Parts: sequence; structure tokens; C-alpha cells
Amino acid sequence: MRDLKRLARPLAAAIGALAYSFAANSANAGETPHGQTAVTCTNPSSGASWQITIDYDGSTVDANPASITEAKISWREASTGWNYTLDRKSGNLTVVLASATGGNFLYDHCALEN
Repeated sequence: MRDLKRLARPLAAAIGALAYSFAANSANAGETPHGQTAVTCTNPSSGASWQITIDYDGSTVDANPASITEAKISWREASTGWNYTLDRKSGNLTVVLASATGGNFLYDHCALEN
């Protein structure tokens, strides 16, 4: 029993430190931007660029409903039916153009703020 009491205090301190570290990291990692932001995207093959508007509060991209997570932003362009997935860490944008003949994939890059 005496050995157990001697181990209890350092164990409690370690658990407390671990809980504090987890809470601090979770608070920072879970911060999602608010409001709207315009992001410039570029086709690396042609050099053509355009802007998209991400509304974090309304969960939309260019007024299309979007799924926004820490890792990615996904949306479907209503007028074309194209599907977009933007990797929030790398800025890589994958565009899927579905069609009856199998469709195509386009790979672009967007300049996200860090």
C-alpha cells in the first residue's frame, strides 16, 4: 500500500500534464477560420488562374454548399455537376468531371493562407 501511495502523486501529475497538453492542442488545432475569404487557384499546366470564395460561416464555396473540415473542403458546382476537393494543408485542388464516358480529373493548386 505504501508503494502505491508513493506512485500516486507522480502518476496524478503526469495525467494532469497530459490532459492540459491535450486540451491546449485541441483548442488550437480546432480553430476554423470565420467569415469569407477569396482564394486564388491556378492550373499548373496552363497557368490560368481564377478565384473562389469560401464562406466558412455559411459552409459554402462560390455559394455552393460545402463540407468544411480541418483537412479538406469539398463541394459540388451546381451548374456543371463537377466535384471539387481542396486539401487545406497543401492547397491541392482535385476536380472531378463526371461524364457518361468515364469523366476526367483535373489537378490545380490554390494559395491558402496559413
